[in-house]
Amino acid sequence: MIIRRFFWPVVGMSAVAFSLWLLYGELRGISIDDVGDGLAAIPAHRWLLSALCAVAAYAALAGYDHIALTHVGKRLPWLFVTLCSFTTYALSHNIGGSVLSGAVIRYRAYGSRGLTGHEVGVLVAVCWITFVLSTLLVSGVVLMLEPHLFDRFSDMGHEWLSTGAGLAMIAIVAAYAFGSWLHLQPLKLGAFQLHYPRLPIVARQLLVGPVELLAAAGIVYFALPEAGNPGYLIVLGIFLVSFSIAQISHAPGGLGVFEVVFLAGLSDMDPARVVAALLAFRLLYLIIPLLIGLVVVVLFEHSQFGRRAD
Repeated sequence: MIIRRFFWPVVGMSAVAFSLWLLYGELRGISIDDVGDGLAAIPAHRWLLSALCAVAAYAALAGYDHIALTHVGKRLPWLFVTLCSFTTYALSHNIGGSVLSGAVIRYRAYGSRGLTGHEVGVLVAVCWITFVLSTLLVSGVVLMLEPHLFDRFSDMGHEWLSTGAGLAMIAIVAAYAFGSWLHLQPLKLGAFQLHYPRLPIVARQLLVGPVELLAAAGIVYFALPEAGNPGYLIVLGIFLVSFSIAQISHAPGGLGVFEVVFLAGLSDMDPARVVAALLAFRLLYLIIPLLIGLVVVVLFEHSQFGRRAD
């Protein structure tokens, strides 16, 4: 129990320490003034576009919970579900270990509305599957359209590998949809059962999920300078690689991990301007939502305390 309790936090903090060490090596020649100048150089209209992308990303994330609740067969007030989803992702993105931390937050919120632990578990699983499917689908399409993307991270130089990987990712998504059409037997893990979503729900997963990724990548894209910008598709591909590795690392907020991978992918751009764009992303996608999410949590707990007092 002790090992299981501390294993992932140790992994996450180790990833942060190692990534910050790598990041220090990348940024030794950059001053704080350079980064400040990079932030100041972002035009107001591009700040606005990045902010709109952040709003669109969290709106799509709210769709994850709405889709999952439809699958579970539960109807809850739209505003409650949207606020719960927003708070869950705002906190879990910063805490790290988003599946586990998100499950705890959701159980506290949805449990207050009568959902059982099993139903919350199914909801969390469907949200996670939506994210994975969306990442595979968007990554597959990007690799098909930009087969040289991996060259930014390695000297592999084999275009057919990127194309093959893209086809494999899209094939996995197609297999998932095909399984839904066949009405396959539910996945059983002990007493836990996860039924295949119906095709209309799968269609919503494959629509809402990619929108979140496209919008989140747009935050960075619009914050980057136009000079030397490789284009939205390349930025999207680098974002998918960076964000996925940051999630796997379990580092709180992907701190250091996200930046190291992004800087490697955009090594041909001014690193100070790239760091400035990544700081803008953290501000709009992580810090501001976290502050709002904490307010929502306080208000929710206050309302729950008031109910118990009555």
